[in-house]
Amino acid sequence: MTDATMTAINDAVTLGRQGNTEHARETLAALWNSIGADGDPLHRCILGHYMADLHDHAADALTWDVRALDAAEALTDERTQRLDASLTVRGFYPSLHLNLADNYRRLGAFDTAHRHLDAARARLDALSEDAYGDVVRAGISHVETALAEGSTDRLPTH
Repeated sequence: MTDATMTAINDAVTLGRQGNTEHARETLAALWNSIGADGDPLHRCILGHYMADLHDHAADALTWDVRALDAAEALTDERTQRLDASLTVRGFYPSLHLNLADNYRRLGAFDTAHRHLDAARARLDALSEDAYGDVVRAGISHVETALAEGSTDRLPTH
């Protein structure tokens, strides 16, 4: 069965990746409003995760990444597997915490960034040894290096 909301989210993400960031944000914001703050946690989690990537300022991105993490807390494996049988909620957490760590680092909240980086690392066993897992592991390394340097600059790999 096709999930029309996921299709709309994916279409908006594609727009953003093609450089049409403003239209992608507008589309995702409209979808967020239609889903509602108490709507399907899978939709809220994925939309928030992608919406954060469309914001240049760390505070704006943080708002959406917190929403994504909150939605993940309400998510079940049964729901994720209706979208894709290989998905588990636990597999979402390394990336969610990595993004939070990077946002907090960019805002200069280094202790909080370290806590989220530790949370991401603690859940790495949920990731496969594949391209996605490699991207998340590399991201953790990049944020860890930036934290060690005390950098608040946006990473080119973000």
